Amino acid sequence: MTSETGLLGSSDDVSRARAERAIAEFRAGRPVRIDGHGARIAVAGVETLDLSLAAALAARASSAPHLVLPAARLRRLGLERSVPGRVALPHIDLARVEQLALLIEARIDAPVAPVDALDEAALELARLALTVPAVVVVPLGADATPDEVIAVSSDDVLGYRRAQSRRLAIVGRAPVPLENAPESEFVVFRGGEGLRDQVAIIVGKPDHDRPVPVRLHSACLTGDLFGSLKCDCGDQLRGTVQWMAENGGGILLYLDQEGRGNGIANKMRAYRLQSLGWDTYDADEVLGFDLDQRRFDFAANMLKQLGVTRIDMMTNNPVKVAAMRDAGLDVVSERRVIGRATDQNVRYLTSKRDRAGHAIDADALLASLTAGK
Repeated sequence: MTSETGLLGSSDDVSRARAERAIAEFRAGRPVRIDGHGARIAVAGVETLDLSLAAALAARASSAPHLVLPAARLRRLGLERSVPGRVALPHIDLARVEQLALLIEARIDAPVAPVDALDEAALELARLALTVPAVVVVPLGADATPDEVIAVSSDDVLGYRRAQSRRLAIVGRAPVPLENAPESEFVVFRGGEGLRDQVAIIVGKPDHDRPVPVRLHSACLTGDLFGSLKCDCGDQLRGTVQWMAENGGGILLYLDQEGRGNGIANKMRAYRLQSLGWDTYDADEVLGFDLDQRRFDFAANMLKQLGVTRIDMMTNNPVKVAAMRDAGLDVVSERRVIGRATDQNVRYLTSKRDRAGHAIDADALLASLTAGK
């Protein structure tokens, strides 16, 4: 006798579906209920919190609400923290929430307590939804549960990224001739990172009996498409593809990880801060983000599904190299990928070298920039 599978599939499929519904609701600005460990909470993002929602949440609270902030934001508020924390809210004061979660020069004005598993799940939900990572949490009693909101377990949320990486699958492929690389094929994968698709571009006919040149390229709308002078992403993208076409082929993974995994809206928030003089990493920390939110385990899975196990990595980022090795790929060699230096991106490139360990000779880039004037 076999057990019957429901319309949504296995229990793992059901868990993933609940998480995806919760992510969509949270991203749309609606509160979500998170259950687990004998308790339940309602959570709302600080981006869309207004007086009406604050009043509705307060009316259902079984005890005092609190604000959950990531370690990066707490550091920016003046605390030396490596883990998230919670700040008690006697009531949901929108001005105070905005001050603690969003204002540039704010300082903490209350004790910060440890978070629990439900708080961790609430913060992860905000990250998965690509919103500002700060959430208002309202404890709920069993008799005050808002039935109209989507419910999800803390395990559903905290296990979602790992589940997505495992279920990566090819959903489409076709030849797409590119400028300087006319023999190219696009292979589209579903899964891996949130609700988004990922793309592998196979340039030429790489020889799998030798280490295959591979680049993991995180999408950069401003640099890749519009030629922004603030970064070197567009140069790296086009230069890598052309090099592969001229040197026997390779594979470029185009990963939907805008803004080091923070999303395009948060990237623009960080750009605004940079325009006021903030370093790229300090700007992210103001918003509550650490150096890099990206994960690359699913990228290794993409390569394995394409039959690639030995690679010549085209990157300046040691984290990507370590991630591929940790995922079981043989990184035989590394190849640097350097774009143009501009007046607008030299500080950015230097920051990547000094603060994230990227193998970039920014001094040489600066010298070439100066020589070109």
